[in-house]
Amino acid sequence: MPYLRLETNVEIEDPEGLAARLSAFAAEALGKSEAFVMVRIEPIAVMRFAGGDAPCAFLELRSLGLSEEAARALSERFTRFLADALNVPADRIYIAFVSPPRAMWGWNGRT
Repeated sequence: MPYLRLETNVEIEDPEGLAARLSAFAAEALGKSEAFVMVRIEPIAVMRFAGGDAPCAFLELRSLGLSEEAARALSERFTRFLADALNVPADRIYIAFVSPPRAMWGWNGRT
């Protein structure tokens, strides 16, 4: 944990490279070891935002113990990262922050 899922209608030239950068960025931004970060990128998704098909992105970030205050700060940082990495305007990026109960997240056969 954490888990990040990025969907975008932008063609990503190097999805593996972006996944590696996003993983390292998330670990640093969240103050967690990258050994526990999982990233999934879904490029070239069919997406519409604000009635059009211009470049846009959706990031889902799941992490234990996220507070509303942390989400506000992380929203700014991740929006900047995605806007730069994908060349997508900040106002065409949604981010969903999910903080599941600890007992509802399994890893290595345990919760």
